[in-house]
Amino acid sequence: MVKQEYGKSQVYFVGGGIASLAGAAYLVRDCDFPGQNIHIIEEMKILGGSNDGAGDEEHGYVIRGGRMLNDETYENLWELLMTIPSPDHPGKSVREEITEFDNANPTHSNARLVNRQGEVVDVLSMGFDMADRLAMGKLIVTPEEKFGKARINDWFGPHFFATNFWYMWATTFAFQPWHSAVEFKRYMIRFMHEFPRIQTLEGVTRTPYNQYDSIILPLHKYLESYGVDFAMKCTVTDLQFKEGDSITVTQMNISQEGEGSVIPVHEGDLVIVTNGSMTESSSLGSMTAAPKMNGKGSSWKLWDRISAKKTGLGNPSSFDDHVNESKWESFTVTFQDSVFFDLMEKFSRNRAGTGALVTFKDSSWLMSIVLAFQPHFRNQPDHVKVFWGYGLYPDNVGDFVKKKMCDCTGEEIMAELLYHLHFEEHKDAIMVTANCIPCMMPYITSQFMPRLGSDRPKVVPEGSTNLAFIGQFCEIPDDVVFTEEYSVRAARIAVYTLLGIDKPIAPINQHQYDVRTLLAGLVTSFR
Repeated sequence: MVKQEYGKSQVYFVGGGIASLAGAAYLVRDCDFPGQNIHIIEEMKILGGSNDGAGDEEHGYVIRGGRMLNDETYENLWELLMTIPSPDHPGKSVREEITEFDNANPTHSNARLVNRQGEVVDVLSMGFDMADRLAMGKLIVTPEEKFGKARINDWFGPHFFATNFWYMWATTFAFQPWHSAVEFKRYMIRFMHEFPRIQTLEGVTRTPYNQYDSIILPLHKYLESYGVDFAMKCTVTDLQFKEGDSITVTQMNISQEGEGSVIPVHEGDLVIVTNGSMTESSSLGSMTAAPKMNGKGSSWKLWDRISAKKTGLGNPSSFDDHVNESKWESFTVTFQDSVFFDLMEKFSRNRAGTGALVTFKDSSWLMSIVLAFQPHFRNQPDHVKVFWGYGLYPDNVGDFVKKKMCDCTGEEIMAELLYHLHFEEHKDAIMVTANCIPCMMPYITSQFMPRLGSDRPKVVPEGSTNLAFIGQFCEIPDDVVFTEEYSVRAARIAVYTLLGIDKPIAPINQHQYDVRTLLAGLVTSFR
């Protein structure tokens, strides 16, 4: 396909997350594709997918998941954002805006782990013994094809999971002991340069606001300026394929406002699908109600259907049929005053926005919280303060509130948090304006589930003429899921491959071949 052939060709993106937005941006920026022929189909009423951030002072704010950015490993994300105009600072890009903000508010955690006594733990030492170091070295050098569906706890002994390193690494990236050893290996290599400073998280790059306001909104505005079509509250329920061995989509089945219809896919049209979703089926609770556990949603059902029709489209069952191992619960707390923030800043010795995750290592829920720079939302009044937290073990009974986290109201989650902080004497002053909204996410770490190499489809499957996959559940060798970069890189690969664009894709930084990085990692392992 060359430029003069675009004419009536249409590109359909299934899903309105960052992968689809990035893909549309590459089409208009690098391919001169007409914006009005690009269609982003999203079942929710808002774009952004897992990069969300919504709410107001009256009803409370919600961020389902916290997204960590990194300056040295998000090669394609930063290149893209360098070309997206900032809506707040004319003449500046979103990348420049984020860099200036981050330089003014550098991250350096002074309270990464907290023990049962409410004391900040000295985490300079990783806590490894020789068996841990040997297992880590073996993990890094073993080829992926040797792992199969091995889990992290198949690779490491019990001592490893009690080290400072595990508590910090696991809560930074949301790993569980039963998650994929291959994904853990990839993270150890991809973020090897962060290993020596994992206790301070200095490598974290912050955005001025939550990721919806700081990244999704500018991308949306950029695409709107090119006339990109956004079909909201519209669900793609199935794809039909041409008979034969090739993979050619001929029709999309959609549902909108309860009415089913069909979009024909003509020769020259492309279909780019976000298969699976980390935050699909999430449920919100309130100060007086626990969130519900929802079942499988439309993006998983779509992947289930189409993978049964054609080989090479992956195996969604490895990811979407293990909810008890992929779920955890987050919570967003809105205050009408700064009482809690003042106490936390004194306790952590970090101004809000300069610390990182504060993890309560002895918490039965393995609970962590983080105080972002305020305001964290564009519409947030000056007197309002918002923070986010999560628990990796929602089925465990609390240490103070004797209930499973998943059964707790927002008020009970706050009570458990104040217990771990030993802030009980300030409880009344804190709780009087607190609005804690819990969020259950059944599939939030489904991308980390043990898998075979064929369980994730290639970005452009073998034999595909017009179908590509983007997001967190396609296969990109050597890169790591649960990152913005993975979605953006997939989108760039999909667009360039399907349209035959001969332009470079930013390569993965190979930190594991840098002698200084290797030496720093070795020294760190003996701290």
